[in-house]
Amino acid sequence: MPLRHFALVLLLLLGVGGASATYAQPKTPADFGYRHLRMRYQRDTVDILVLSKKGEELKRKPVFLFVQGSLPSPLIKVGEKGPYGVFPFATADFLPDFHLVIISKPGVPLVADTKNLKPGFIYTDPKTGQFPATYCQHDYLEYYVARNQQVLRYLVRQPWVDAQHISAMGHSAGSTVVARMARRPGPLRHVLYLSGNPLGRMLTLVLQDRAAADSASAEGEFDYWRQVVSAPQAYSCNTGDSNLTTASFSESQNPLQDFLHTRIPVFVGYGTRDWGAQATDYLRLETIRAKKVNFTFRAYPGLEHNFFGFTNGQIDYEKFNWDRVAHDFFAWIKAH
Repeated sequence: MPLRHFALVLLLLLGVGGASATYAQPKTPADFGYRHLRMRYQRDTVDILVLSKKGEELKRKPVFLFVQGSLPSPLIKVGEKGPYGVFPFATADFLPDFHLVIISKPGVPLVADTKNLKPGFIYTDPKTGQFPATYCQHDYLEYYVARNQQVLRYLVRQPWVDAQHISAMGHSAGSTVVARMARRPGPLRHVLYLSGNPLGRMLTLVLQDRAAADSASAEGEFDYWRQVVSAPQAYSCNTGDSNLTTASFSESQNPLQDFLHTRIPVFVGYGTRDWGAQATDYLRLETIRAKKVNFTFRAYPGLEHNFFGFTNGQIDYEKFNWDRVAHDFFAWIKAH
């Protein structure tokens, strides 16, 4: 199956945080300023990167976990001019107050040279040309939620972590993960939900095709969903989403249901020209109906899924607004 539409989420990494130095070859996370932690979850090794202000790596601070979107991409991607940013926003303003944390995708190397990656910084197994088998087997909602919760339990035991101030932010597919985490928060104190579709992934695929006035493709999405529902546990993914992935991110217990059961503060941010914007507006209506006072909604007029603006009706990749959004949600964390 070809790559689904969510490959666009990786565009937000292009050109962000690139260093001026040139590296002969990818090295280790420490060479790029990250602490590399490892823990076991089930039978897997989980790789965790931590970015801290230099000299304050062991200072006790709040932790901010960034949960990635879809597709297998190494966290540290090194091009001819140096590494791309691991986080989609400039981090310097936030390191005095937070340790920033990110978890790798299963079966995907932490560091890779971009010349060895597919378009969109996608990693494939060099032997098969397909997604790694370990990734395909574990790329589903329940795995990410349980794994991330285990990571948080590990982190709160570290002396440099302020266990009373743990936040998790998810973008795109990652937003669905943090919505489920909010339902069973454990040590989580804040959740930030960005560019998600609270009614599930399949609706986003249909809305994308409708927005492109592509009725044939929209009808094809219903055929695809019928095939997914017929075998929802199949995890053969080759170079696209497996049935298991799509089914888990489109289940009836969607983010809308998760959020109606959570009591921790939630920040919801979305561009009004994102495919899921209407569904997020619906989430907003439902939280009002349910008298939920723990939600803050921030709509960004004229921005798309990755918070880019538009010029003459086309996405303008010079109009990059992730830093603006980041300042909004970090200020919100401090206020709550």
